[in-house]
This record gives sequence, structure tokens and C-alpha cells, in this order.
Amino acid sequence: MKFALVTGGSRGIGKAICLKIAELGYHILVNYRSNNQEAEDTLNQIKTLGGSGELMKFDVSNSDEIRASLDKWKENNPESVIEVLINNAGIRKDALIVWMKDEDWKDVLNTNLDSFYYITKHLVQDMIVNRYGRIVNVVSLSGIKGLPGQTNYSAAKGGVIAASKALAQEIAKKNVTVNCVAPGFIKTDMTQELEEKDLKRLIPMSRFGNAEEVADVVAFLASPKASYVTGEVVSINGGLYT
Repeated sequence: MKFALVTGGSRGIGKAICLKIAELGYHILVNYRSNNQEAEDTLNQIKTLGGSGELMKFDVSNSDEIRASLDKWKENNPESVIEVLINNAGIRKDALIVWMKDEDWKDVLNTNLDSFYYITKHLVQDMIVNRYGRIVNVVSLSGIKGLPGQTNYSAAKGGVIAASKALAQEIAKKNVTVNCVAPGFIKTDMTQELEEKDLKRLIPMSRFGNAEEVADVVAFLASPKASYVTGEVVSINGGLYT
């Protein structure tokens, strides 16, 4: 059995990714923090599609929870390797920097950037030993272009992009790839409060994207077909910014 971990996999882009990666034949480890109902729904949908999976509850910003959960899984599956890692979990706490609270800066960096370090470091050694792995990090248009009101979010996602490019060079010889996908405006819970009607005018395709369109690109990068692609950032933004 092949294993893939998707952080923040209970809803939105993460949920779509879980369903799509399951189609590649992976047993999906669906990470989530608190919403048990949404997580169970994602798992049930995976099984309905003929796939398999299990829930893995931990807070990606908490290194102790990450270590405890992943160590427990490894103890229960000593002969198995998580060969696909999708770092998707993230939060936004937008504000102009003059009004931004210290805790909002720290929370966004911990959840979006530090989690990449905690989880990837914990799993990448097994990928290297196994001489195969796929790491795909879900970043953002904000991490490439920068967006006003998102200095914390832009800093975090930009940090993941730079770290991904560095890590890709460290482990390329071991047949482990590291890539990013950078969604623009995608219809999810995180964009519900945005004025879609006004923002669509800025997008050459004149619409928001959907989570499945992001998941399709992630699935390609997580597959053997992307064996010669590493250190890349793929924008999924309808032509808004490239």
C-alpha cells in the first residue's frame, strides 16, 4: 500500500486534493485540526470513490503534536513510507501592518511556514532512504506577488517558496522532488468574504477558480509523471499574475 499525507485535508482545496490523490492509488492520511465532521465527510468520499484512507488529527503549528502523531503512525506501520506529502494547511489573518497584532503575525507564520519545516523534516528522511518521494507545497499568489493587507501571509508563503527551491536542490539526487502550486482566487471558505464580482474584473479569465483545478495540478506533481520537475512554482490564477 502506498501512503500520502495531506495537511488541512478536511475541506476546500485540501479536500479536493485528497480525493484526487486517492485516484492515484494512495492510502490518504487526512490531516485536520478540529472539524471532525468535515474530516469524516472527506474520508467517506474517498471510500465512496473506491479509495482508502484514515484520519490524522494534529495542529500543524504545534511541533509536539506533529511529532507524536507521525511517530505513532510509524510505530503502527514500521514497514511503510509516506512517499507523498502535500503541505496544504494554512490560515489567513489579514490586516495592514500598522494595525497587525503580534499574535496574528506569529500565528500565520507558524501555521503556514513553520509547519512546512516541522512536517517535511520529519518525513523526508524516509523518502531519501526509499529513494522516492513527492513533496508539493500549496502556496499562494500572495507569496509571489505580495498583496496589501497580507504582509504576514505573503511572508509565510514566500518563505515556503524559497525553502522549497532550496530543498529541491538538496534531495534531487535521491529522486525526491519538491514543488509548489500557487493558487490565485479560488472558491473556498478562505475566500468567502472577498468581493468576487469586483475581483473577477482583474482576472483575465473573468472568474474564480475551483478547488478541483488546483487538485489536478497537485496530483500531476505528486505522480511519477512529474519525475523531472522539481524546484518549480506553478501558478493557478486564471492569468492574473504570472
